Amino acid sequence: MAEEENVRVAVRVRPFNSREKARNAKNIIEMVGSSTKITNPEDANDTKTFAFDYSYWSHDGFKEDGDGYLAVDSGHKNAKKYADQNKVFDDLGKGVLKNAWEGFNTSLFAYGQTGSGKSYSVFGYGVNKGIVPMFADLLYKEVDAKKDSGITFEMRFTMLEIYNEVARDLLVQKSKKGGLKIRQHPKKGFYADGLKEVIVNTYADITARMEEGTVNRTVASTAMNATSSRAHTIVGIKFIQKSKNEAGKEMEKKSLINIVDLAGSERADSTGATGDRLKEGAQINLSLSTLGNVISALAKQSEGEKVRVPYRDSALTKLLQTALGGNSKTIMIAAISPADINYDESASTLRYADRAKQIKTKAIVNEDPTEALIRELKEENERLKSRMKSGDVDEQELKDMAGKEVMSKEELAAMKKAWLEEMKANMKSNEKEVSEQGKTTEDKTKEQKEHNKEQDNVLSKIMEEKKTKPHLFNLNFDPQLSGRLVHIFQKSDTEIGNKKGKESDICMVGPGLHEQHAFIRQDKKHHQVFIKQGEKDCRILVNGEPTTEEVELHHNDRLVFGSTQLWVFQNPKEKGIDKKKYPPITFDYAQEEIAAKAGVKVDTAAGGDMALLQEDLIDVMPAVEEANSISEELDKRVKFEIILISPHMLGKMQGTKAEGFTDMKSTQPEVCVKMKNLENGTEFIWPKEKFLNRLYLMKEMYNNYEEEEDDWDLPEDKDPFQEDVDTEVNIGTVQVFLQPIAYMVEMKEQLEVTDLKGNKIGIMNLEVAPCNKKGREYTETDDKFVDSPDELVGKDVHFMFKIVNCRGLPNKYTDVHCKYRVYLEETDVTTEKISLTANPDFNHKKQFSFNPATRQLVDYLNNGSIMVQIVGKQYIRKSAVASKKGLSTKEMLKSDRAVFAKTANLMNGFQMNGRVVDPQKQSIVVELLLMKKTQARLQQRCDNMKKMLEKAEKLGRSGVSCTTIKSFFNAHTDEQFANSMKQLEVFMAAQK
Repeated sequence: MAEEENVRVAVRVRPFNSREKARNAKNIIEMVGSSTKITNPEDANDTKTFAFDYSYWSHDGFKEDGDGYLAVDSGHKNAKKYADQNKVFDDLGKGVLKNAWEGFNTSLFAYGQTGSGKSYSVFGYGVNKGIVPMFADLLYKEVDAKKDSGITFEMRFTMLEIYNEVARDLLVQKSKKGGLKIRQHPKKGFYADGLKEVIVNTYADITARMEEGTVNRTVASTAMNATSSRAHTIVGIKFIQKSKNEAGKEMEKKSLINIVDLAGSERADSTGATGDRLKEGAQINLSLSTLGNVISALAKQSEGEKVRVPYRDSALTKLLQTALGGNSKTIMIAAISPADINYDESASTLRYADRAKQIKTKAIVNEDPTEALIRELKEENERLKSRMKSGDVDEQELKDMAGKEVMSKEELAAMKKAWLEEMKANMKSNEKEVSEQGKTTEDKTKEQKEHNKEQDNVLSKIMEEKKTKPHLFNLNFDPQLSGRLVHIFQKSDTEIGNKKGKESDICMVGPGLHEQHAFIRQDKKHHQVFIKQGEKDCRILVNGEPTTEEVELHHNDRLVFGSTQLWVFQNPKEKGIDKKKYPPITFDYAQEEIAAKAGVKVDTAAGGDMALLQEDLIDVMPAVEEANSISEELDKRVKFEIILISPHMLGKMQGTKAEGFTDMKSTQPEVCVKMKNLENGTEFIWPKEKFLNRLYLMKEMYNNYEEEEDDWDLPEDKDPFQEDVDTEVNIGTVQVFLQPIAYMVEMKEQLEVTDLKGNKIGIMNLEVAPCNKKGREYTETDDKFVDSPDELVGKDVHFMFKIVNCRGLPNKYTDVHCKYRVYLEETDVTTEKISLTANPDFNHKKQFSFNPATRQLVDYLNNGSIMVQIVGKQYIRKSAVASKKGLSTKEMLKSDRAVFAKTANLMNGFQMNGRVVDPQKQSIVVELLLMKKTQARLQQRCDNMKKMLEKAEKLGRSGVSCTTIKSFFNAHTDEQFANSMKQLEVFMAAQK
């Protein structure tokens, strides 16, 4: 009978990592019992509390034992709260083990942003073993204890990865192009066709196969330069128990345990790539975003709603259909960072986990007679044969396969062809299973041992040679993949190169790598090793410094080959290394070192925005280097460079804003990437996320080129290196402060136009003037000046906004126009379009009316501003294109002097011709205008009072009424003053 239960959800918070410590991060997570509370670092009153099955506090309250295990520190205030690896296993892992013995399928998911500790909980590191190795260890111990019970045990192991919607078998060194086909079986559901299953009889076997899978994953990641944080890894363990029942029939109890280490959640919905025409082309995020949709749909189903669950929309969700909505007991571990700088990601993870806990699954015990299983498989094949022969498939079945309600005749025909392929594959799968059922466990074990022996010998030989010979090992963003690839220097002279031409001693694949990229020379007598370039323009960095001549390598030196290959050199026999202290060499350490040599030093004292800026720069620098290398190799005639955009230009100035307006957090520049077409001179600014999204497509294109595919190049509309020349670009912006209107004062000003870096590129003449509801502008004689903006609340307010012209703009744009928004408007106001002039005359004016003015509006007028954007399309001059004709990207990059500008210059402010534009200048202009107006008003009042006193003295009077004084005080025009003087004379006459 099926057991219905909710998905069990556990949340775990890790300690601060080194980057967070260096940036003085603050903790925003609290845990009490099974509840987790998160606090918004920008607003201490904004807290959210979530209730889960388990909340694991692993942030502090621990100390490292002598063997490296992170155990409870009894002297720490949070000792009782601290959850170590054993605690997590006791709560979650033992349940997985119990399910396995009972014959239930079990699935364990790990979700969270990259670096949040997902893999630590699931797999662990070193002596701090995670759930999977602890589960396997205990399972084998219990199997050993029951080996004389008459039960035959069999364990099969699989390991696959889903990257960019392609499923790869990690137990196969060279997987076939396009990966494994994901097919649907009428009983088994979705499965990866051809996925290799290996017999694992001991804990050592399973450890070795996991190591093999991880090495193959590293090889693929390094060769494709794929980012492991975007890949999903699924480890499958099939536990089979065969025994005879009381009637003497052989029974088979089967449990499938799926362990899913999901990709980093931070890429599931990147805001920076929004609107990019190629966003949909990148399938890199598809599985994770679809998983979110599946979880939402299942959560709604559990509440009684009838909704379609989109399992078919991605490779991952197809394979996890049983785990999420079928025959499985399912657990999710959500890993979160405690740091304030990761608030958005941690809050998103908690919301995701909160939805997941609502899902219900129905697990059944998988126990059947072996004979019946074989009979069913054979009968199933007969049915499939019959259906294939008759073509027996109805239209609805084809529509269900496609996940569509409406299909054309052509689509149905194509789907029927796919259906026939599925039928053939299912028959093959059934035949394989019948064959497997006919073999004994001993036969399968013998076959597997032969295969493993050769592979394990190679690995053990490398591990031995590492202890005595100079070698390289890889560094990877994912700590699990670092150190998995090792190249031993066997010969006195070793050549490193790509796979093209003559095969090198060490082959590396990636952009910027040459046929003969580097030569390694060994002086075996003195245990010294030297490196030099194979060709003049081969890029080699040693500890972040480019090398142009032969240099000696030292133990633990960091090496970069091309733009993406990052390695550590070790020489176990180098003199004196036992007396030296070396820092832990990690991927982050190497990247920060490269950035420091380029001028971006990580300031440990920097907090908040500056720390995030430095982090963004360190992330983007190698990515830009890689994009340029790919562009050069594929001759894409495009270059990329990092630019910092002033927060002022993004409308991110801090300051008092009226309710209803977002006060942006950042006061530091934003890291963006400028894409320049070297052939026609057009330039486009891409947000960081858009650039990184495009980079994945560039890598995909490069990999297809490396595989020598005929269709590696793409049409212009799908080419990640291209941007539509008709795309509007931001030429510059002007910030117009509205404070004069809050005092009912006219402003006519010439304001500076600044580009995205904050440099002055021209001027704009504009006017802002209060007016009546018919649009007549007020003059001095109307006397509409108010002493305080509060006087406007509840009154009708009208003003005219005029953009007269711009002067001195860059003369390379067509369809130049201005656009802006006022107050809460959701659509842009635009001027007419002017082409090919540096001095466009817009003569634009628009009246804005508010009947009446609210407190919120008056606050906006007093403290807010209008950001006027000047936009246009880039004009391509034929002469510029002709001058570059016949030149390769490599040649054009050399002639473009700015291409490899030192990143250090980015940090030195925003300059143009040695002059820095002050973003506050325009607000000062407004303040000066109001100050002059206020001063003139005060002077006028002083003059009025002086004249009143002189007149009273002349008339010989010592007292004047309050009403008379008030009329002089408020007289702002000649007519009002004359009336006040008459009033004084009348008052004096009456007193006589």
